[in-house]
Amino acid sequence: MTELAVTPERIADFASALRAEERLPSTVDKYVRDVGRFAEWLGGSPVSRETAVLYKDELSAGHAAATVNAMIAAINKFFSVMGREDCRVKPLKQQRRVFREAGRELSREEYARLLAAARAMGRERTALVMETLCATGIRVSELRFITVEAVRAGRAEVRLKGKIREILIPERLRKALLKYAKKKRTASGEIFLTRNGNALSRKQIWAEMKAVCESAGVERSKVFPHNLRHLFARAFYSLTHDVAKLADVLGHSSIETTRIYLISTGEEHVRLLNRLSLVLATE
Repeated sequence: MTELAVTPERIADFASALRAEERLPSTVDKYVRDVGRFAEWLGGSPVSRETAVLYKDELSAGHAAATVNAMIAAINKFFSVMGREDCRVKPLKQQRRVFREAGRELSREEYARLLAAARAMGRERTALVMETLCATGIRVSELRFITVEAVRAGRAEVRLKGKIREILIPERLRKALLKYAKKKRTASGEIFLTRNGNALSRKQIWAEMKAVCESAGVERSKVFPHNLRHLFARAFYSLTHDVAKLADVLGHSSIETTRIYLISTGEEHVRLLNRLSLVLATE
C-alpha cells in the first residue's frame, strides 16, 4: 500500500473535503489544527496504524480523555478522507459522567443578573443575544437563522449539516426582537449585526458576554454561549420530563447526547439521597 505522508497539500485537500460536507467553519478549523499538530509530531515520517497508536498513547499521557478523543476524531477523519481506513485508531474508553461540575453551571438567577447588567451597561444587543440563545435553545452558530422574516413568522428554519429543523420563537422574545430590528432599521435578513452590517462572529459574542460578568457578579468560567443552551435544556426538561422531545428541539440525533445536558450536580444528588430517608440509624 502507498505510504501516506501528512503534507500541507493533503491537509488543504482535507479542509476542502470537510467544507464540501458542509461542516461548520469552527469544526474545519479545529480538525485542520489537530491534523497539523499530528503532522508536526510525525516530523515528515509516513503514517502507519502503529505510529497513530503511538501518537494516541503520547496524547493520553498529557491530556484528558475527552481532549484525546477529540484529537483522535480529527486524524481518523483525515485517514478516511485519504482512503486509509487501515490507519484509524480506537478512541479512549470513557465512563459516562455521573455528575456535572457545579462550578461551571449557570443558574437562572445568574442568567437574570447577566441580562440586567448588560442592559444597565447599555448593551441591549448583548442582552437580546443571550435571551435568544437561552429562550430557544439554539447553538451560537445558529443565531444567523434568526432573521426579521423568521421573527415575524414566529419560527426559524435552521439548516445545518444537511439537516433542517424548525425553531419556535416565544411571543415575548418575538416582540422584543422586532422592536430591536425596528430601532436598528433592519427591515430584512439577520437581526444581530455589527455596526458595519456584518454578522456577529462567535468570538465577538463570547467577548461581549464576558464583558458583563464583573458587573453581574457572575464567574467568567460560567459565561459562554453553550451554557445558555444547557440552561434552556434543564428548564425545558423540568417542565416536560420528555427527553425525546428535548432532543428534537435541540437538534440532537441521539438521546444520549441530550442526557449529557441533564446530568445533575453532586449537591443535587446528595439532596435526592437525603430525601429517600433510607438511613434509619439514630445519632
